[in-house]
Amino acid sequence: MISQKQAEEEMVSGFTETEHDEKEEESKEDDSIFGLKSILWHGGSVYDAWFSCASNQVAQVLLTLPYSFSQMGMLSGIILQVFYGILGSWTAYLISVLYVEYRSRKEKENVSFKNHVIQWFEVLDGLLGPTWKAVGLAFNCTFLLFGSVIQLIACASNIYYINDKLDKRTWTYIFGACCATTVFIPSFHNYRIWSFLGLGMTTYTAWYLTIAAIVHGQADGVTHSGPTKLVLYFTGATNILYTFGGHAVTVEIMHAMWKPQKFKYIYLLATMYVFTLTIPSATAVYWAFGDQLLTHSNAFSLLPNSGWRDAAVILMLIHQFITFGFACTPLYFVWEKVVGMHDTKSIFLRALTRLPVVIPIWFLAIIFPFFGPINSAVGALLVSFTVYIIPSLAHMLTYRSASARQNAAEKPPFFLPSWTAMYVVNAFIVIWVLVVGFGLGGWASMANFIKQVDTFGLFAKCYQCPPPAASKHH
Repeated sequence: MISQKQAEEEMVSGFTETEHDEKEEESKEDDSIFGLKSILWHGGSVYDAWFSCASNQVAQVLLTLPYSFSQMGMLSGIILQVFYGILGSWTAYLISVLYVEYRSRKEKENVSFKNHVIQWFEVLDGLLGPTWKAVGLAFNCTFLLFGSVIQLIACASNIYYINDKLDKRTWTYIFGACCATTVFIPSFHNYRIWSFLGLGMTTYTAWYLTIAAIVHGQADGVTHSGPTKLVLYFTGATNILYTFGGHAVTVEIMHAMWKPQKFKYIYLLATMYVFTLTIPSATAVYWAFGDQLLTHSNAFSLLPNSGWRDAAVILMLIHQFITFGFACTPLYFVWEKVVGMHDTKSIFLRALTRLPVVIPIWFLAIIFPFFGPINSAVGALLVSFTVYIIPSLAHMLTYRSASARQNAAEKPPFFLPSWTAMYVVNAFIVIWVLVVGFGLGGWASMANFIKQVDTFGLFAKCYQCPPPAASKHH
């Protein structure tokens, strides 16, 4: 038996020894029985978490960032990407601190998480009570629901540029059926190969967009008039807020790690890599096409037809399938817990249980096929709270008492060593995102969204498609 003091020290560092042993035993077993399976399937390392974060952060947003640049101008676009990237990394860090705090408190009470995936709403419940749990659950689930909807719309929007014999709505039906197969992927341990491939795909697409735009050169009579209207400026800003708000799944990615306390700076490192993809591609495409992007929210629609473009479209399609799984998996977990199937070992039984989650997503993608505008609306109304405001407030409230600060499982970081400084940063984020992201961004993106509904109608058969005469050369 280990002494009480030792046990507490181990708990504070994240996992107890026994859990480490269990994890190591499990992975050793997997290594011996399924060597290949463990390489491709069973990931819990720091690298897996980095790949998961980086590939989950950029998907279809790569294709809408040039559209955001056209709304707000190049300088604002670059500055806000860096600003929101840093804010997003900070709030991901706060989420990781709160997760470790919750976990160490629970393990002191001898709670085991062997067959249970900890989720963000449970962390809020454990640290701040049922009201916070309800708020966290509502925002997170709605955000993930619409995140999945966006992936489906994006799939249909992209494939149309390779094959326009079917309209986008028909493609949405087809991809809805394909994405439903994600019900068979049990948890984030099992995304190792997908995260790796996903990041390779977005890297190719980003550099394809950059190089193709430079090779194409500036379009005839190109103009760069942005920003012209406040509505457009804040719609673009909110899309960028959404870009770096991909951490509604942070807790699930952390929980899939063997040593979650190592997560702290992973999100920042992932964001640094993402900058090398988003800034060059958005800048180059906006430089080449300028104001044309205002009516082309998907960057693929302006680039000339070529094998390189088709390859980028196909890779993005596969990546969107992976991202759909990323966004949906936490929803599957919540649903399993609601219906009491979360501890079930049978993959087929769990897959059947998960199917009702996919159907409303499919339906919403068919009702609102507005690719760029829906990104901004989700950013303003959901990401602002889920990713920026709730984690900052939760951190402030969790450590409001002197004893909580004294017994904190994670002390403030080395670059911001005082609790007061952390409070100031968190308060700034809450006020900034509430006013600029939710307030101004919400007004702008909803105005833009309603305009799209008025122009194209609900259940639009082919949103932003060229008229038939223009697409005959395909």
